[in-house]
Amino acid sequence: MVDLLIKNANLPDGQNGVDIACQGGKIVAIEAGITVQAGQVIDAAGHLVSPPFVDPHFHMDATLSLGRPRMNVSGTLLEGIALWGELKPLQSVDEIIERALRYCDIAVSMGIGAIRSHVDVCDDELKGVTALLEVREQIKDYIDLQLVAFPQDGVFRDPTAMGNTLRALDMGVDIVGGIPHFERTMSAGAQSVTALCEIAAERGLMVDMHCDESDDPHSRHVETLAYETTRLGLQGRVAGSHLTSMHSMDNYYVSKLIPLMAEAELNVIPNPPINIMLQGRHDTYPKRRGLTRVRELRDAGMCVGFGQDCMMDPWYSLGRADMLDVALMGLHVGQLSSRADMTWCFDTVTKNSAKIMGLQDYGIAKSCDANFVILQAKDPIEAIRLRATRLTVVRKGKVIAQTPPSVTQIDLPNRPQSVDPSEN
Repeated sequence: MVDLLIKNANLPDGQNGVDIACQGGKIVAIEAGITVQAGQVIDAAGHLVSPPFVDPHFHMDATLSLGRPRMNVSGTLLEGIALWGELKPLQSVDEIIERALRYCDIAVSMGIGAIRSHVDVCDDELKGVTALLEVREQIKDYIDLQLVAFPQDGVFRDPTAMGNTLRALDMGVDIVGGIPHFERTMSAGAQSVTALCEIAAERGLMVDMHCDESDDPHSRHVETLAYETTRLGLQGRVAGSHLTSMHSMDNYYVSKLIPLMAEAELNVIPNPPINIMLQGRHDTYPKRRGLTRVRELRDAGMCVGFGQDCMMDPWYSLGRADMLDVALMGLHVGQLSSRADMTWCFDTVTKNSAKIMGLQDYGIAKSCDANFVILQAKDPIEAIRLRATRLTVVRKGKVIAQTPPSVTQIDLPNRPQSVDPSEN
């Protein structure tokens, strides 16, 4: 007897028509033709069963705040930061909690099972930290939430940011963040990387820095991040997010930089929708799109996970918590068009990002947590192409969300039919 049995599932690794038996919140068997009594049986009908989607870079304290107190008219990163500065004193802890929980409901419906959220600590009341610690507790049964202490206004540029960062970590925030390119000088930015990495090393924490989110090819703080990672023995525990300046860097310099990053075992988190929306705003034509050198970083052996970054906030007025949208955007802008490349793009929003977050017992394999999503698609490429409907979302062996399949009834002369996009 098992709690849940999924029949006739296709898996991301290419196995087709297998059954998945779940008991006590764990996957206990994966094979064809499992015959066992089950409390619940779901026929996947040849659809893809994927591990949950993972968003390794988000700003949950700002989500769903679009239009308050005003819109970002220029669409630039810097106006977004200024607008966020106007909102911070206006919002309450309860408001942040309400918006974040509303977002988490959407995220669950879209199959997201883990999120890493940066939370701004440049607020002496630490309202965002207080709110998201409460949210983390409330959603722990259905979303794994990691929090990054993020000094949005610069850990040195803001006079109380360093103290607030330490306070946030003492309160239970998981990860040390930073934004070196927003410090007042290049040297101050480099010093901030050193100081923050030393804090992480002393406390045994991971690091995730907004790094070189700029069109300026001379913004090279990731070089310092790689050096400090190696110096302090933080290999595998450090992520560089955005890295958009690499899009504009001299190729010779990049030929030196990427091996240094690989040596440090840096994780890389591009955020395709936001990177291509915010970057290149000072260009005429040709206009840079800002996405970092995804293919080259991947081919050098680094773990690359795509993040969503924003949804309906001061920086981005769109979004729907859809990591398949994120993968599709990264695929197009990165020109990752081979079959292997497209399948890898699915990995960037599932297993790669899970590895970056250090998630335990993640995946579709025996002894892993029984967390997965049944998608209205046959394989990962089709899932991205269709932004496939999340038919069923399972957490610890229990169904927590369901969406009816996408089927269109066509009523044309001599051709009345129902069309399922996954059958095309």
